[in-house]
Order: sequence, then structure tokens, then C-alpha cells
Amino acid sequence: MRRFCFLLTIALLPSVSLTALEVASPFTDHAVLQQDMPIPVWGKADPGAAVTVKFAGQKNTGRADRSGKWKIALDALDGTAKGSAMTITAGDSKITLADIVVGEVWICSGQSNMQMGRTPDVKELSEAGLRTFDVKRTVALTEQDALTGAWKIAGPNSAVAFGFAHHLAKKAGGVPVGIILSAWGSSSIEAWMPRDLTEQLPHFKTIMAEWDANTEAQAQIKAALVKGKWSRSDDVFMRRQSCIVYNAMMKPLAPFACRGLVWYQGERNTRYLTGMPDSPWYHRVASVQDYDETLKAWVQRYRKEWGRDDMQFMMVMLPGFGSVLSTSPTRDVNHPAAHSWAWMRESQLAVLDLPHTAVANTIDLGDVKNIHPRDKAPIGERLALLAARDNLGMKAEASGPVFQRLEKQENRLIVHFSHAKGLKTTDGQNPAEFWIAGRDAKWHSATAKMDKDRVILSSPDCPKPEHVRYAFTGKPAVNLINGTGLPAYPFRTDRFQP
Repeated sequence: MRRFCFLLTIALLPSVSLTALEVASPFTDHAVLQQDMPIPVWGKADPGAAVTVKFAGQKNTGRADRSGKWKIALDALDGTAKGSAMTITAGDSKITLADIVVGEVWICSGQSNMQMGRTPDVKELSEAGLRTFDVKRTVALTEQDALTGAWKIAGPNSAVAFGFAHHLAKKAGGVPVGIILSAWGSSSIEAWMPRDLTEQLPHFKTIMAEWDANTEAQAQIKAALVKGKWSRSDDVFMRRQSCIVYNAMMKPLAPFACRGLVWYQGERNTRYLTGMPDSPWYHRVASVQDYDETLKAWVQRYRKEWGRDDMQFMMVMLPGFGSVLSTSPTRDVNHPAAHSWAWMRESQLAVLDLPHTAVANTIDLGDVKNIHPRDKAPIGERLALLAARDNLGMKAEASGPVFQRLEKQENRLIVHFSHAKGLKTTDGQNPAEFWIAGRDAKWHSATAKMDKDRVILSSPDCPKPEHVRYAFTGKPAVNLINGTGLPAYPFRTDRFQP
């Protein structure tokens, strides 16, 4: 009778599948851990198993939950370039990761101008102290726990990310800099969004509802993933869809400890100025004027995913490019009323409404005919300055002149700037690319003269000026900088509708 009861008890127990001990994808040999903040380490093991993580004199233990998932936090560590082993154990299972260092970790993401390989102006930079985790480009129809990639002792094969890492390493006091590169050309911001942002962004809700109904597109992607080797058309089709890039290339990174994320994206979202027209899937992205709120919602959602309200986000402003939209009231890309990339830059700058954000100014860079300009070196250097100022306590100037206030006097306007010490022009001429308008919204090129940290504007064609637009064209020929050589940020003081 006792034997029968014993067998019955065993039969009634829930079946438990044993899981080999695993650690999350971003933890490999040669990894860089973020200094000065708690470091979550996570993975899978047998349900209920006790898991221990040992590193740098710490020995922290946790337990896998009923689904086998575990997460253990290491206490904050000082930066060090000396590699050490990390061991993770659960019962008789053990994982050893070699040569783990502690320093500054940044995710670099976006589309083709972030993915773009090293340009001639960065090729001679040193890779000393740099390590990279290059995320394999792929998609997934559901959120994933793992991705493909491994840390290597080298700088990233991205001109912007490499330049940023090199200059940041020089400012970081000798600690390593680790770059997680997760970027894919021509991807929209929607491609990098988790599905639950449909609750905040109506246009994204529409996109995802259409996606859910498009079984043909889903079947095409499933077939491509099974096939493994994609055609060019498969590749383009996948990276231009919404949500599924996030599922595969960003979700599995969270909550890997990092200082923040550098975002160079926006070109894909310059298809139209406002609204989302009824058109094929290729056009279904946030418009230029909706990008500001979309970007801010995206930043806040990522911070929630990482569990850190102070996660730093640095945007790369779109540089000069000589394109105007079909809706533009003028085809003149050099006119401030044209529907050019100036409006996207304004949307990008709106992210500064949020704390712990910065925008690297590129208004003096770019190519009027090439959407993939080669002058990438200044971008990396400016990003490193911003990161050092905001995260490493560096006191040096990291910003170009920023519009502060507008003073109106009779027939002239006076623009006051912050970050304007040593205000000057690159060519010794008067400041260029200032436009003024009265209440009639008719724009006139202004005569601009410097006076300490101010610029005085006037035009005989505008006797009663009210508003200013600066560098508010597709590819402005700007020359205004401060004493550190950083360019003035574009701005407008009006609220005229485009």
C-alpha cells in the first residue's frame, strides 16, 4: 500500500524539464562591464536552482524562478583594464568567462549612417582600450531572450561608433570603453520599438494592427529566417518592418548595464512632413513632425526596459542634405520655408525636453547630394565630449552656441546665446544663414553682426522683424562657432506652420 501511494505521489508531481545553466547573450569572454553602477547578470538554470556569480571579489547568490530564469546583481565596481574571470555556478554546472574588464559601456544603434564602416577620416584612430559586441542583424516575430554576438578586443566597424569610442577612451581615465553595436540600414524608429508602445502612439497602433493582419508578409519573413541566406529583397523587406528588429536585436540586451545609448537614425522617417498617408507598408512610419513625441516615448520606454531613469541618450542630429519633400511650398532647398531636413532636426532637438539627453550637432557637416556623407570623425568627437561632460564630470565646453532668448529693438533683432564664449566665425566673415520675418511670415536673408555673445540681425526688406530662423535649411552653409570650435545649434523662434 505504501509503495502504491509513493508511486501515485510521483505521478501527480508536475513534470520538470532540466535546463542547462546559461548566461545571457551579452556575457562572453572579453566583455566590458559598466563601472560605478549595479551590474545585473542573468540567464537560465533548472527551476529553483541556486545560482552563484563570482567576480572581482564578490560572491552573490540568487535562485532561478519556476520558469528557470535567474538574475543576480553585482555591486558597483571601479573601472579597471585588468581582465578577470567571472564564474557562474548552479549545482555541478559551471560557466567561466575569461578576461572581463570594467569601464564605460555604450549601445550604438540606428540605421545606415550608424552602421556605415570606418571612413578615411577615422581609420587612423587608435583602438587602444576598445572592445566591441557586434549584434547580428536579424529579426524575430516575437520578443527574444537571446541574440548572436560576442565581445572582441577591437573597436567597432562603424565610423561614428569607432570615433566616439576612441575619443571617449582618451577622456575616461584609462578604463576600457565597450561598444555594443546594434544597427541596421534604412530601419525606421518603429523597427526598434517594442509592441506595447502601441498604447501610447496611435500611428504605431495602426501600423501593428496592419502588420498583424498581413499574414503574407509574416509568412515571407518566416520563410527567409528558415532559409538563413537572404536575398537582397528579403533583407530590405525585413529591416524596414516595425517592431521585429527590436524583438531580435535590442530586447535581448536589456538590462545589460551600460551608461547609455547613442542613436543615429531619422533619415527613414523623413518621408513626409506630417500625418501618415494611406499607402503601402513602405511608407508606414512616423512623419517628421510626429517624430518628436515618438522619439521621447521611445526613450522613456527603453529606460523602463533597462530599469534606469538616468540612462543617458545621445542623438546624432541629421547633417546637411539637399532634399525637399513633395509637399514643400518651394523647391529651393536653401530657403527656410522649404520642407527640408531642418524640420527633422527640430524634432530631434525636442528630446532635450527629457533629462539625461544630449544632441550632437552636425549642422556644419553632410553632403548636399549624398545621404551617406563621409565626414564622420567630428560626430564621434562631439559625442565623446557630450558623454564626458554629462557622465564623467568633465568641465570643458561640450556644446556649441545655443539660442537663449530674442530681444526686439525697432528694426532689428538681437539673438542671445548660451555656450557662446569666444563667439566667432570660421571664415572671419559675418555670421551666415540667419533669416528674419515679420508677422507676415515672409522670410528675408538677414545681415548678421556679432557683438560679444550676441548676433544682431536686420534687413532693409523687413523693417519690423519679429522672428528668426537660423540654419533652418536642408544644407546650410554655416560659419558660426564658439571659442572651442563647436557650431551653433539650428533654431527658430516662430511657430508658423510649415
